[in-house]
Amino acid sequence: MPMVPRELFSEEHDAFRDAIRRFIEREVVPVYREWEDAGEVPRAVWRKAGEVGLLAPDVPEQYGGAGGDFLFNAVVHEELARAGAASFSACLIAHNDIVAAYLFELGTEEQKRRWLPDMVTGAVIGAIGMSEPGAGSDLKAIRTSARREGDHYVLNGQKTFITNGYNADMVVVAAKTTQAAGSSGVSLFVVDTALPGFRRGRRLEKVGQKAGDTAEIFFDDIILPADTLLGQENKGFRAMMELMPRERIAIAMSAVAEAEAALDWAIEYVKTRQAFGQPLGQLQSVRFKVAELATELAVARVFVDWCLYRIITQTLDLQSAVMAKYHVTDVSYRVIDECLQLFGGYGYMREYPISRAWVDSRVHRIYGGTNEIMKDIIGKALLK
Repeated sequence: MPMVPRELFSEEHDAFRDAIRRFIEREVVPVYREWEDAGEVPRAVWRKAGEVGLLAPDVPEQYGGAGGDFLFNAVVHEELARAGAASFSACLIAHNDIVAAYLFELGTEEQKRRWLPDMVTGAVIGAIGMSEPGAGSDLKAIRTSARREGDHYVLNGQKTFITNGYNADMVVVAAKTTQAAGSSGVSLFVVDTALPGFRRGRRLEKVGQKAGDTAEIFFDDIILPADTLLGQENKGFRAMMELMPRERIAIAMSAVAEAEAALDWAIEYVKTRQAFGQPLGQLQSVRFKVAELATELAVARVFVDWCLYRIITQTLDLQSAVMAKYHVTDVSYRVIDECLQLFGGYGYMREYPISRAWVDSRVHRIYGGTNEIMKDIIGKALLK
């Protein structure tokens, strides 16, 4: 549990948390190992998640959502972290915190009404198509193209590392519409995966987050009507930069919640595990380590909650989000690694949730922009 008081959440958030926790304990925890073996969250579970309000809870009521604030999204990720279900949390960052947000902020009324209600119910699974084999954190280098021909675009290219890519019904795709313009020539499109020319490649095998569906996707001369353009032509890169702070805070808040869960597990373990005739927790070296980890997490938690407040008050700036993503994911991974060490050999066994948290958390420092890119953004802003 967080080591510092939290004053952000209302009674409504707390009631939502209780409902989500019950759902996770009933529908996720007993079968999570099966999802990892299958490499995906079953579609039936997406539907059930929609029924309890777990999907895109901040979508306004006129589009089928609950009309909550971003703190409801935070509750979802915190409760999944508490249960050791980081894979599902990653799927929902793409679906809830990125795709639904892009549609609501940039979409036409017709696009919102077509896609958002079904995203809320789980009838439609959303994915974001940015990363390519030669363009990960450097989105200006994407090669996927959307060529304008009369009243439509022709989409060609490929994307990789796409969360929800194998089961997605719709993908928000970044593509070059003006090849020679660099970042000023990028546009976004809402691509229905049922369109001719959409092709899924292999399901990617990852080190961690094994229950998260991740795939390659390909576009072969897909005919996109002009009304699939999301936002303005050639303004997609700017839109991504403006909306990416939300994604990075979603990653940071998931990371710190996973580390808090790991510390809880470690504390319970060292209280009962006997070594040298006493519980591990009675050793001064262990007490010092737990104190260090709890303090590091308390500081990270305060920063994340401050950023969450800035999101709901619409005052979050790019620099704060970048700093949070970089710093909190570094701290969280280090904490989880130290917690695994406290478990000794048992921490390396798959049956213990700490082992899964350890491999699952490593990717936080990579996706959403690597932490090296985050440092570069911060440094450029400070030294300009």
